[in-house]
Amino acid sequence: MLSIEDLLLQLYCLVDEFCRAHPALLRQHAGSRGPAVKLSPSEIVTLSIFSQWDRFGGERGFFRFAEPHLRPLFPNLCDRTQFNRASRRFHPVTAAFFLHLAERLGSREAPYEIIDQFGVATRRSGRRGSGWLGGYTDKGKCSRLGYFHGVQVLSATTSSGAITGFGIGPGSTKDQPMAGTFFRLRRNPPQGMPWLGRPAAGQIYIADKGFSGPNRHREWFAETGALLTCAPQEGHAPAWPRELRRALARMRQMCETVHEKLLNRFRLERERPHSMDGLFTRLCAKASLHNACILINRQLGRQPLAFADLLGW
Repeated sequence: MLSIEDLLLQLYCLVDEFCRAHPALLRQHAGSRGPAVKLSPSEIVTLSIFSQWDRFGGERGFFRFAEPHLRPLFPNLCDRTQFNRASRRFHPVTAAFFLHLAERLGSREAPYEIIDQFGVATRRSGRRGSGWLGGYTDKGKCSRLGYFHGVQVLSATTSSGAITGFGIGPGSTKDQPMAGTFFRLRRNPPQGMPWLGRPAAGQIYIADKGFSGPNRHREWFAETGALLTCAPQEGHAPAWPRELRRALARMRQMCETVHEKLLNRFRLERERPHSMDGLFTRLCAKASLHNACILINRQLGRQPLAFADLLGW
């Protein structure tokens, strides 16, 4: 178990090492309007990542904690709104950081990746037309939330739990179209979307029945080299033996565990973002905290996903 100071020190060292190795990335996102933030980019990214713990309840809760407890460690700590603007401006740096951690955890050499999507409810308000995220969100359905208004998040993880990338689509987006777009964008990543990540060397993916479709699988493989394996839906192919279905389900369980960490341990379930910058900032910071906790646990000789007792509050 680590103290808050020890965890922040280890996290800051990881972030600062990455920032020093990528000065061009920092310069690209350094410009801002309004008063200059006295915090360094490494401090902004570190605090943005650390603030994702569920204990804080939200951004306001984090600053209620930070003012009395973190001011000695970060003497240039600014006010909440200024910090939020700075953390949103640097969210591409945070995205690149969580992918850097994934590579340190062996994502490029992973034998396969597990993909799955889950719903994230967003805030709605009549004050701004049809909604605060008009054109980006709509009504969808997922097994956890039922019908909801928001977005679908498609994540890719390794068998050890490292998050290697994610994509976002409207709430009504189905599994298959979202996976196809994800594979194509990963093949030729557009500038400004670092959170997509890079596929493992073999480009082998494991998924649930929602991604079934032999014709689509052949199309994806021919176009992007992605080879997806999942149990077939009824009518798509002969049913798999029970032992094979259970083996695949055990492999997929890691993705469910990672989603549980993001939704509950890092409070994504309770948040209701109302801007795309805010949504991407939260997701990149949560993925960074997740991968950083795995790396720190490995260095301490602990179970990689033992997050509950990593930090002594």
